Amino acid sequence: MNWKVVLAIMTCNVVLMSASYTMLIPFLPLYLRDELGASPDSLNLWTGAIFAISFAVCAVMAPIWGKMSDSKGKKLMLIRSSSLIALTYFCGALVQSPLQLFFVRILQGFAAGLWPASLALVSAYTPKNKIGICMGVMQSANICGGILGPLFGGVLAQAFGIRTSFFIAAGALLFITLITIFFIKEPPKAEENKKAPAPSYKELLHREGLGLILLATGLTNMVILLLQPIMTLYIGHLRGSDENLVLISGLVFSLSGIAGAVAAPIWGRQGQSLGFFKTLVTSLAIAGTLIACQFIPNTLIPFAILQFCVGLGFSGIFPSANAMIINMTSPLERGSAFGMLFSAQQIGGAIGPILGGLIATFVNLASIFFLSGLILVLISLMVFLKAPAALRGRPHEQVASRPSQDIIESIKAEAAKEVAAELAAEEKAADAATTRAEAIKDAALNALHPQDDAAEAKAHAFVDSNATEAKEKA
Repeated sequence: MNWKVVLAIMTCNVVLMSASYTMLIPFLPLYLRDELGASPDSLNLWTGAIFAISFAVCAVMAPIWGKMSDSKGKKLMLIRSSSLIALTYFCGALVQSPLQLFFVRILQGFAAGLWPASLALVSAYTPKNKIGICMGVMQSANICGGILGPLFGGVLAQAFGIRTSFFIAAGALLFITLITIFFIKEPPKAEENKKAPAPSYKELLHREGLGLILLATGLTNMVILLLQPIMTLYIGHLRGSDENLVLISGLVFSLSGIAGAVAAPIWGRQGQSLGFFKTLVTSLAIAGTLIACQFIPNTLIPFAILQFCVGLGFSGIFPSANAMIINMTSPLERGSAFGMLFSAQQIGGAIGPILGGLIATFVNLASIFFLSGLILVLISLMVFLKAPAALRGRPHEQVASRPSQDIIESIKAEAAKEVAAELAAEEKAADAATTRAEAIKDAALNALHPQDDAAEAKAHAFVDSNATEAKEKA
């Protein structure tokens, strides 16, 4: 398949995936309170636990699914994940208590893996000189879904209740499954990759710089999930009213998504030209500073403006990390690497809601924004100081029409071997011709009478001319 066709299809799938997720997740606290009967005293703890359990299960399963995508096929993992998530959303619409929703989220943790499988499949088709742009487009699609989800989910929840959003999300995931089955082909493996054994996770973890990327993205996701469960409640606090809270929250959520959808391809293009290390550090620092500033406003309008600006910074973090993973891995090990990356993010996602729920229970909600921003700034500083030289370099500048750098190097090496073999053969032929000429000369001289000086001189001249001619031919 053409890489542009694959990118177009997977971009549409990712928009639906993200929209389905954000139709539901930001409103889980309200779902727990208004429809599942969670008491006010236990609401924050139930919210944290229900958010965290899915991430915890997924953190264990993601590396397993990643390795299976390398061995069994990336398309199969896409179908597995999208179909099972559709089932969990359908079950989420039927639950009647917080405990039942908790068990549904456990199942969702087993089903997860659609995003890393999508990245692995797109990267298998994408030329190396287009990695930055493609990762930016995929992240932009993820963010666009994040814009549409809260808006659409807020309208549906306001008109029909949150349960309706679960049913529609299940239908969207079923549609993704059908698209994948009928329109996506499994990417072909190179001949050398068919015979090569899959790398172990231990080998990948020892890859220079990979551990730092996993730590940075895991902590970043922890910060995101520190904020997400309390965002709707905090918006209600700033407004001083719960009237139309779901709809207003959806609008505020979407502001960062709008900014991110615009900025993500720009971050990707800048990373391709300047280096993904620089864009990662810069976006972490900008996002952290802006989130910390959200501690300041005590009314909704300035908070919403800062939420838009936060999206500009956040949209550069994950595309840069994804592109760095692609650049340091081969297609044979990319599914495993993305599985590890997703697992790191899920571990952060499991810690974040619990930590956020505990903080929200005992301290002012506004303090969570300052703490989250500070953590992101510290992550930026850690990456800047600890990154090895392998992560700091700029990507190879390549012309689209030329083959990728690894192909060029293999062609050079093959040509050098062929030239060396030809030179050795010519040298051997020259030595053989010289030896034959000397043998002819010696035989002719031995056959002549030693007293016949004239004949001997003629023989010398004849043999020397033949030897010279043989050397020239060789």
